[in-house]
Amino acid sequence: MKHSLLVFGMIAASAIPCAAQTVVRIEAQPEQLQMRAGESADLVVVAFDQDGRAISTPLRISGARGALQFADGQVTALQAGDFEVFVSSIPADGEEPITLNVPVHVAWPAITNLRIHTADVRLFEGARVVHDVVATHADGSARPYPEISWSSSDETIATVDAFGNVRAIGTGAVTINAMSEGVTGVLSHTVEASPVRSLALTMGQERIRTGDVQSFLAIARDASGAIVENAPISWSYVYQPDDSIVAPSGPAQMLDGRMVADVPGVYTAVASTGGASAEFSFQVTPRNAVRRLEVVGQGTEDRIFTTDFWIWQGVDGRDYAMTGSKFGDGVSMVWDVTDPGNIFKTDSVFVDARTTNDIKVSPDGRYGAVSREGASNRRNGVVILDLADPGHPVVASTFEGNGVTGGVHNMFATNEYLFALAGGDKYVIIDVRDIYQPKFVSEYNHPNSRVHDIWVHDGLVYSAEWETGVVVVDVGNGKYGGSIENPVFVTSFPLTTGSTHAVFPYYQESTGRFLLIAGDERVQRQGLAWEGTGPDHRQQFDPLTGKGGYPRATSGYIQIVDFTDPMNPEQLARYEVSEFGTHNIWVEDDVLYQAYYEGGVGWLISLVI
Repeated sequence: MKHSLLVFGMIAASAIPCAAQTVVRIEAQPEQLQMRAGESADLVVVAFDQDGRAISTPLRISGARGALQFADGQVTALQAGDFEVFVSSIPADGEEPITLNVPVHVAWPAITNLRIHTADVRLFEGARVVHDVVATHADGSARPYPEISWSSSDETIATVDAFGNVRAIGTGAVTINAMSEGVTGVLSHTVEASPVRSLALTMGQERIRTGDVQSFLAIARDASGAIVENAPISWSYVYQPDDSIVAPSGPAQMLDGRMVADVPGVYTAVASTGGASAEFSFQVTPRNAVRRLEVVGQGTEDRIFTTDFWIWQGVDGRDYAMTGSKFGDGVSMVWDVTDPGNIFKTDSVFVDARTTNDIKVSPDGRYGAVSREGASNRRNGVVILDLADPGHPVVASTFEGNGVTGGVHNMFATNEYLFALAGGDKYVIIDVRDIYQPKFVSEYNHPNSRVHDIWVHDGLVYSAEWETGVVVVDVGNGKYGGSIENPVFVTSFPLTTGSTHAVFPYYQESTGRFLLIAGDERVQRQGLAWEGTGPDHRQQFDPLTGKGGYPRATSGYIQIVDFTDPMNPEQLARYEVSEFGTHNIWVEDDVLYQAYYEGGVGWLISLVI
């Protein structure tokens, strides 16, 4: 999926009204762009009819997600590389679109600052400490994966390798240098003779299962038996395969004394520092946690594609589901699912839309909301349903103001307020205490960010915002000064992939932690063994050219973040099914139900971590 914006061809005094006009050619000025990451450049796109006249007509313009953004006639470069801006007309039914690709070459701006950082530990003779570098540009943005040259001011005291590993071999003062693009960063150390005479590993268990977290505490002591504070500890492990495993690659992961084994066998955790080391061996057995899904019922609809669904308990005590439709001419289906083995349709709701993309119902079952994309009057927005008779919803009202006319892709419903995305730029908050007269309350638009999903929990809005990651806003929590009328930014947390598509907040009763589960959406497999076979999976197969009909190629992680303290979130883990990309999420009773694009819902992941 790409960031996209529906724009109009250049409007000039001589432009021809769009009625009865057919696009035969699209031009862009300039024809190609040379930019640096962080810069914006004007791009004028003009559509022409068969007589060569500029016409005013809707066009779709998009850039590769995470690389280019297009808005208000400008292209903004987000990262270096060679990309394209894709321009397409919106054809009538049965016609092919006219397209144009605008090449964009993006270079990085110059690095202006290098900062070396390392763990808050002392450097002892005989120990190794990892050093990292953060490289930034003049605007404060970070350079990913900079090429760094490392050096030591005195290699008789400490050496440093190409990866920033500093090994102390003597005592005294030494300076570690990092250089990139003519810019140097420095960090000074005083290497001490190691006081450590013994090292012990505690807290380990001798028998665990695959996937369990094994947490070790390394305790260093000096000759008197006193604990040595801030001793630099290096961690590693040794693996002896189980009989059923032959030379697996990467059998376990280890970070700061926490270890997770992915395959069975006997493992030995090793901790070392200057002058001492310690080991702890343990056995890992198969988890045998596979659960089988049994289909007990199905509500069948073979005429249209289903987009989204929501299940709720109606005010009459029965259970219902509502499903949206993709290119279904605005139809949504209502199902009685009280008996999962006997699902039946109770009614249909028709609205003016090409697609009813998202379905939400308030927790009390009083009202529902259907989001619209592709309305005939281009006003889109949301349709609010009266669910007093839940099997037969009635349209109560529509809300089309405050930017939601650009299309509503996702929503979140509370008993009194509806949160609706507006064209991917922001979300608006709608007062639905009177569902027949919905009212605008407020909105939140995070700077230089695009939003895809929102959930509200305990007065905080958690939004999935692509490259920005997760954004948290106070709308009545009481701790950060926000209210429903005055949303206040709390914090943001960038995720490693920069493709944050879905978010699900979850309070884990068994641990007392508040977890945030975030999913990537990466409709590409760049750099993987199978990258996909075509430029766009949405192109239908053309038997004359042999092009189109490409299978969707996706990838992406589920990422789990401890948000117990929103001001100090900690990423705990991430999980990947290498063949498929993630989509929507549900969590219940410490089990994550994850939808995968081509992989269905075949994975149920325990969140006991």
